[in-house]
Amino acid sequence: MIVATDAALRSQPQRGRVFPAWAFIGWRWVWRSPAAAVVPLLQPFFFLYFLSMITDPRLFPLQVAGAMLFSTQNIGSWCLADSAVFRIELRLQDIFVASPHDKLRYLFGVAFSNLIPALPAILLLGVILEMLTPVSWVGWLVLATCILTIWILYAAIGIAVSSRLRSQREIWPVGNLIFTLLGILSPLYYPISFLPPVWREFARILPATYAALLVQGALGFAAASTEDLGLDAGLLVLSTVVGLIVAWSLYRWRES
Repeated sequence: MIVATDAALRSQPQRGRVFPAWAFIGWRWVWRSPAAAVVPLLQPFFFLYFLSMITDPRLFPLQVAGAMLFSTQNIGSWCLADSAVFRIELRLQDIFVASPHDKLRYLFGVAFSNLIPALPAILLLGVILEMLTPVSWVGWLVLATCILTIWILYAAIGIAVSSRLRSQREIWPVGNLIFTLLGILSPLYYPISFLPPVWREFARILPATYAALLVQGALGFAAASTEDLGLDAGLLVLSTVVGLIVAWSLYRWRES
């Protein structure tokens, strides 16, 4: 009777345990390999250091805010790599397919576990930003919302693309190609007016562009009317929804 009861309990979905488990995976990555937290710190600071030497010092607060978005954007590339390894090498996705948990929990878990190594860099940049210039609570709210939006969208893109990879050798070239194209034109470290007109139009295709414009306008780094901010917010939401729909349709949950 006891054996049968235990077996019945084990067959039930274990609610409330998946989210902490993914959080532990992200924390263990940092604990076992501190470089996982150091690299997200160094990468934006390298950009900031050289930009501070060649650009107008008055742009530095804007560049710090952009570095927060840049650090969030990089999570997409990490999600692509981790999701591919989980599926191809560890077969973790197959375990979730056979479990009572749906794919949405799995996707959110992968994204959340990769957010944890990026949090120290984002928080430290936030402290530096507050030291450089006063930011209102509305500005912080806009910045946090844009960070959350970019995290969800770029993580979804990375995971969706990873489901189409057939070997681990494809992770590096595919990931770098996609996220370089998605991120290099977005005006994260500079006003969009710095771009030539042709490249400016290409930049407006990218969701991170509207996140950057919204943050720059809300924090007072660029002149923007209420109508401009509303338009940027609407286009950010629209591009995010379209990106999530495309990512969802591209994602392969079960191996054919």
